[in-house]
Amino acid sequence: MRLRKLIAGCLVLTMTLVSATACGTANDTSTKPGTSATANSNQSEKVTVGIGQFAEHASLDNCREGFKEGMKQEGYIEGDNVTYTYDNASADTGTAGLIANNYVSQKVDLICAIATPMAQSAFTAASDAGIPVVYTAITDPVAAGLAKADKTPTGEITGTSDKLSVDKQLEMIRKILPDAKKIGILYSTSEVNSESAIAEYKELAGNYGFEIVESGISTVTDIPMATDSLLAEVDCLNNLTDNTVVSALPTILDKAKAKKIPVFGSEIEQVKKGCLATVGLDYYQLGIKTGKMAAKILKGESKASDMPFEVIQDGELYVNAKVAEDLGLTLSSELLDSAKEVIKEITE
Repeated sequence: MRLRKLIAGCLVLTMTLVSATACGTANDTSTKPGTSATANSNQSEKVTVGIGQFAEHASLDNCREGFKEGMKQEGYIEGDNVTYTYDNASADTGTAGLIANNYVSQKVDLICAIATPMAQSAFTAASDAGIPVVYTAITDPVAAGLAKADKTPTGEITGTSDKLSVDKQLEMIRKILPDAKKIGILYSTSEVNSESAIAEYKELAGNYGFEIVESGISTVTDIPMATDSLLAEVDCLNNLTDNTVVSALPTILDKAKAKKIPVFGSEIEQVKKGCLATVGLDYYQLGIKTGKMAAKILKGESKASDMPFEVIQDGELYVNAKVAEDLGLTLSSELLDSAKEVIKEITE
């Protein structure tokens, strides 16, 4: 417990020192966060954006880079009229809260929150400060308390959802594994987006002749044992867009490979790393869409509270032929022809 407090204290001190050197110019202006500086449609005044990312893995990294590209396409050039402060919470909700509070103390003009726990922390910290929050890579903004059922925001917060089509994912798994009966899913009990996704999988699985066997975990350290337990019961594993679980994907893939059990992913980067297939999203494109929304707020063209969250409706099929070969699976030409991309190697 003392160690956690010591680490948290060091993190706050480090971020404060970094912000004092890297972002001093932007924070010395007399403008209020999200108001007059951000309302300049010519982007002649420099703005500061805090990018808080909940966990370190490729899909969220792609969101971050896509966000900056979307901002760039709208005229916000890093080092010219926008400064980015980036922090990663390493899948720890307490650290996410510290990062969000630090951005508020820096008086950034906007916070980009990547993944659900980061978005919830940013919204809580920024609400009273009047700082707009734009989120990305959130499966269920409504369940997370960030939006209403009609997609309108619950405050000065908006963004993009990475909600996948559960029907299409289950249909794909059935085509690839015609004899499979049980699908195992690991999920974090602290991520509301994962709990809502589990509920939807359970609701729809019977339509495809599947039973869902889930295992909830609290921290990354729970994953090895939970994976071993699931692999003893199921015909395949299916990843959600669960940040804690995805951050331990190499461990899951190694264990599944040893038992010749396929793992299905939730986006292309997971398929590149060893998942068999997914009907998933391009997170870089999701980030671009998010960046464009943020630019609209910074230009003063709209308030975050007036912008419903957006969803990329149609996922694409991505398949890893090398993984299929290693598993001794034969993929139909029809399936391969319908894929957006057929990957032929496994990247580390």
